[in-house]
Amino acid sequence: MDDDVTRVSPGDSPSAGDTEAVEELRSAYDGIRRELGKVIVGQEEVVDQLLIALFAGGHCILEGVPGLAKTLMISTLARCLNLSFHRIQFTPDLMPSDVTGTEVIQEDRTTGGRAFKFMPGPVFANIVLADEINRTPPKTQAALLEAMQERQVTVGGETHNLPAPFFVLATQNPIEQEGTYPLPEAQQDRFLFKVFIGYPTYNEEYDVVERTTAQAEPKVDLILSAKDILRFQQLVRRVPAAPDVIRHALDLVRATRPGEPQTPAFIKKMVSWGAGPRSVQALVLGGKVRATLRGRHHVSTEDIRALAHPVLRHRIVTNFSAEAEGFTVDRIVDDLLAGFDPTHTSLDDDEQTRKVLST
Repeated sequence: MDDDVTRVSPGDSPSAGDTEAVEELRSAYDGIRRELGKVIVGQEEVVDQLLIALFAGGHCILEGVPGLAKTLMISTLARCLNLSFHRIQFTPDLMPSDVTGTEVIQEDRTTGGRAFKFMPGPVFANIVLADEINRTPPKTQAALLEAMQERQVTVGGETHNLPAPFFVLATQNPIEQEGTYPLPEAQQDRFLFKVFIGYPTYNEEYDVVERTTAQAEPKVDLILSAKDILRFQQLVRRVPAAPDVIRHALDLVRATRPGEPQTPAFIKKMVSWGAGPRSVQALVLGGKVRATLRGRHHVSTEDIRALAHPVLRHRIVTNFSAEAEGFTVDRIVDDLLAGFDPTHTSLDDDEQTRKVLST
């Protein structure tokens, strides 16, 4: 299992002291959103999903066209959390050692002896922005993904632990796909969420222009420290999830797999591969964080359904039929949620299939 989805005992539950911690986290969440709002206009849902991933201990893929303040959003988040931040611009000639670090020969001026010394790469930071990760060859991509998974780097037979918390945000540009190396689906599965960043509304874009062409630079206040984040990451894992909520997440994910007997016919027609077990883990853990950030002490089916798109959109592989009929993964998830009864955790297969295929 992944580090970001470590199994928690069903008997774990918040203690009396955790009640105050939940309120503290909810207050900090409001503060972080307020500070980000000084710099970032709109994008509330994107910010919400990034913070859920951060407190869940996972990583995110961000996809959006250039100029939507992806880098500014992440660097501002690092500032208000007092975390170290490094940005890696992925290019076709980037080597794995350019990401993880390398050993260099260093001479001791007193003894004249020489020894290898490890020089850490930019991956040694609390928040790492892997900009345009699909611009670099698979070998370099794999080096970053290994660091994400193991939370450590091994160079010259020596292991170096990465700082904690460790949060990777990899951006992908949906345009200009020539000369790119798309992440394989199996590697995308390592990311907790895939977050889409869309264009701002008319009023939001007006505010962006007004702010960025003025002289004043907003000051971002410190809200949390690395120690606080690690404490809250442990707190959210103690939030209980009822068996029915877990089954709801499980049934939803299993319904994306064409080979399952209860899978709707439209999924069997348009999906080649469904989501794997990490999806259920991500839904439940993300649901725990979402509930806690809203001041609740338990997970509801609403939390699970609210995170279905960022959890599933990079874990479902569509086929030619979906492309021919204009079905994106997000639309498939929409239709799946529409036919999924959270009360009975069942699918009305025939009715939903007729509805979807008729649109």
